[in-house]
Amino acid sequence: MVPHLRSEYSGRVATVVLDRPERRNAFSAELMRQMIACAGELQSRDDIDAVIVTGAAGCFSAGADLKDGSRWAGGAPLLAQREIASLGHRMARAWEELPQITVAAIEGYAVGGGLALAVALDWRVMARDAFVSLPEISLGIPLTWGTLPRLVNLVGPARAKRLSILCERIGADAALGMGLVDELCDKGGALEAARRLAGLALEHPRHSVRMTKEAVNAYAGIGAHAVSYMAHDQLELAAASPESRAARDAALKRRKS
Repeated sequence: MVPHLRSEYSGRVATVVLDRPERRNAFSAELMRQMIACAGELQSRDDIDAVIVTGAAGCFSAGADLKDGSRWAGGAPLLAQREIASLGHRMARAWEELPQITVAAIEGYAVGGGLALAVALDWRVMARDAFVSLPEISLGIPLTWGTLPRLVNLVGPARAKRLSILCERIGADAALGMGLVDELCDKGGALEAARRLAGLALEHPRHSVRMTKEAVNAYAGIGAHAVSYMAHDQLELAAASPESRAARDAALKRRKS
């Protein structure tokens, strides 16, 4: 398995880099499994109190990898299809449940699954020239990965609907104004700004920080499972429709042109 993650450690802070620059750090099934495994390793690290996630080559992530054939494995046994379809949800949840403070450092763009991962983290720092978007519905698939409850918590129901249904590109100022991100910085400065933000949390007693994060997540996540537990089945159902296939094919053609 080719590793698509790089992990760096400095004192009590870990930095995890999505490292698939040839695919704009898009999430293949393999990368999502690596991210789940990485979260499991960090979960047990008592010497790490903050984790920053960023992307290589000037962008956070282009989202789910539409060219990864294993993600659209029609004809495979149903259990195998459901396992693959649930990877994004399990990845986002694994990172949401880390006891450490987590910060997304967003340069360039965080699209689709990239933004879904970012909103599963505690805080988001974004370069002023970057943008975010959720194009799933334009590709004929619903927004899954447990993202909708997180969006509602961050920006409210109306804005969550607008972000997920209209698939608009949202610039940094608008993202900050609606509460989707927490801090803006100059281009190229997201990682350093994320380190400063994480450092502020490290100044406080670690047990109180972790207890508070756990309590906030518990309250914010009430009902989230009821909304999201069938999401991978919805994804499989929608992705198999002719209009969904046509939308994905059209998107791939646009990217080639």
